[in-house]
Amino acid sequence: MESSVEHFGTPSAVLGAGSFDLPRNRFSNAVDSVVVRAGDAASWLWPLLVAVVVLQVVLRYGFGRGSAMLEELQWHIYAVGFMIGLSYCANVDRHVRVDVIAERWPARTRAWVELAGLTAFLLPFVLVVFVEAIPYAKSAWDFNEVSASPGGLPYRWVPKSFISIAAALLALSAISRLSRCLTLLFGFPKPLASNGDG
Repeated sequence: MESSVEHFGTPSAVLGAGSFDLPRNRFSNAVDSVVVRAGDAASWLWPLLVAVVVLQVVLRYGFGRGSAMLEELQWHIYAVGFMIGLSYCANVDRHVRVDVIAERWPARTRAWVELAGLTAFLLPFVLVVFVEAIPYAKSAWDFNEVSASPGGLPYRWVPKSFISIAAALLALSAISRLSRCLTLLFGFPKPLASNGDG
């Protein structure tokens, strides 16, 4: 029987049977609220992207006037939305997961595997991306990098800056999930009551 408990606005029926529900704690709720707010804000990029794509199509095919600036704007909006969306998906456990075997494991075994994956793979990867993205964006800022396309967008440092912002949000999401694994395995941080109040 599926629970109707909500996971930051997502009913568990939507999360599906493959979702791995970990106990929440005060720390994870605080961190998750930051990540979810960023994800909610980034979700407004998708209607904006649709509007830019429609405008570009109408200009190109209706009036014979394509725009390199609008085309690049589509790429930038998509890139920022996708990067910020990664942390949101990891936070609500909606990322791609191959659970053919793991879905049959007990919760503690799954928590150990999750803990190992977060510490051995995700957090080191995010750290490398974050560290390498800062000079990448700074270089674009220092040289006032613009598009190589005639009529393209200026300020290439803006989308490049979102690489480190997205990496930081993904790290927060991973640390939150790590704390939830620790709550299940060791009881620390202390789990919240089942109604989510703390």
